[in-house]
Amino acid sequence: MDRMLNKVLRVGQLYDFYNALLTDKQRDCLNMHYLQDLSLAEIADEFGVTRQAVHDILRRAEQTLEEYEEKLGLAARYSDERKLLAEIIESLEQLPPSVRQLPKLDQALIKLSSLLEDTREV
Repeated sequence: MDRMLNKVLRVGQLYDFYNALLTDKQRDCLNMHYLQDLSLAEIADEFGVTRQAVHDILRRAEQTLEEYEEKLGLAARYSDERKLLAEIIESLEQLPPSVRQLPKLDQALIKLSSLLEDTREV
């Protein structure tokens, strides 16, 4: 169960970064299968192809996403940057209250926190 959930999360993350680089059919199949939770048979009916054809399209699309990530590393970089941002915020929040009340530091903390919240949507 965890393995399947991890796969769905991984494909979803890579899809967010690289879906524009896929063919229309690959993008549609991934969207239908992983985001809309349609079965292979339902997708096959939608496209007028066999379940095996859908399976092949999905596997190739997943492989393509992984290849893009291996070459470009956008998802890994995004994840690393979010972790670093969270660590910076945590460090700033641990400063003594007298230091945190400095206007520029307080504004920086607010902006960093807002940036971390905004990136959760990607």
